[in-house]
Amino acid sequence: MASCKIEQFLQETDQEDGQRELFGLANPHVLGVNLDGRVWAKAGSMIAHHGEVRFRREGLLEHGLGRLMKRLISGEGTALMQAEGRGRVYLADRGKKVCILRLENEIISVNGNDLLALEDKLQWDIKMMRRLSGLLAGGLFNVRLSGRGLVAITTHFEPLTLRVRPGQPVFTDPRATVAWSGALAPDVVVRLQARAFVGRGSGEEVMLRFQGTGWVVLQPLEEGWLRGGRR
Repeated sequence: MASCKIEQFLQETDQEDGQRELFGLANPHVLGVNLDGRVWAKAGSMIAHHGEVRFRREGLLEHGLGRLMKRLISGEGTALMQAEGRGRVYLADRGKKVCILRLENEIISVNGNDLLALEDKLQWDIKMMRRLSGLLAGGLFNVRLSGRGLVAITTHFEPLTLRVRPGQPVFTDPRATVAWSGALAPDVVVRLQARAFVGRGSGEEVMLRFQGTGWVVLQPLEEGWLRGGRR
């Protein structure tokens, strides 16, 4: 890697205060939040801030008993924190690429591991894929978001979007599936492979099947590879 003078390095990486939107990219892997009020972010994602900002972890009953029960049953590990006040906050998640989406009275579902931040005015709820609970150790739940506002999601490397059309279902690996449009409701498909009878391995190929009209966002790396290996 070529060397550079300190001043050159500072000029190339310095953060300007010209961002006016609530959410903006400080760089492809860091979300900058111009805070004047309150937002929700993934717990532990704050890497820096300035200004008068208070952080508070989401309380167990913050969003009602029903959502608490879903969180306990699903083993959902993506706790949220509240950032409130005035200032600038920087959020990141393990160097993953950050994408900012603007919802215009739309509905999307996001894998709980890949949700970085959302505006306080958005509505959200936890949805479980029940058939996955006994087959995979992660990626068993998603967060359904609706309303008008900004949401930031993350992907390992560059995201890939596939269109879903009537009569042309799309099959995806649950660990590589990041988000999908609200009109879609994925089915869990388990295929028995021949290796179950002749060698090691469970012989189960678990896929999500999307049918109808919409889109699916994928990442080119299975999330489970980062938590102790593939299934």
